Amino acid sequence: VTGASFVVFNGALKTSSGFLAKSSIVEDGLMVQITREAMESLRQALREKKNFKIACGKTDAGDVKEYVDICWVENEEKTNQG
Repeated sequence: VTGASFVVFNGALKTSSGFLAKSSIVEDGLMVQITREAMESLRQALREKKNFKIACGKTDAGDVKEYVDICWVENEEKTNQG
């Protein structure tokens, strides 16, 4: 689990790169590089306020161990205070 001050989603990852998606820590935030198709799916999920999961790593890797989860929460009172 990584806490971040901001998240950047970059939809310019080429399918030919050999990666499903890439995530990296940039300053005090997180940058997630995804394909154009994944970006469209993410946008749709955000519009519909649905959870979304991005699997990161090599395309040919059998067991993906890194995910970026976008989750909607019911109780906002305890988030982003101060």
